Amino acid sequence: MDSMGTTVNGGALDDQAMRSVADAVRDASKTATEHASAVKNAIVENGLMRSVSRFSYTSAYAISFGIVYTAVFVTQWLPQDNPVMDGFGDGARAAMDSLKAN
Repeated sequence: MDSMGTTVNGGALDDQAMRSVADAVRDASKTATEHASAVKNAIVENGLMRSVSRFSYTSAYAISFGIVYTAVFVTQWLPQDNPVMDGFGDGARAAMDSLKAN
């Protein structure tokens, strides 16, 4: 026994137990920090992907609207009884027939 009334071997076991607890707390803290960092990165990346997706959709919508609106405007602006408009009409009907056949 030492001067405090505890056994020397018991003190060594207490120190070892405290070291084990300290190591476990340190490891848990490190794991929690890494997990929090991974969650933060996932949120940032997901937000970025959502923004890129939204931008892609809006861009495709605007481009297709612009093309279709322009095509409709031009076809309405051109005189209807001429070979160009007959070609547009025949081509549109052939495209629709082709889609229906598939």
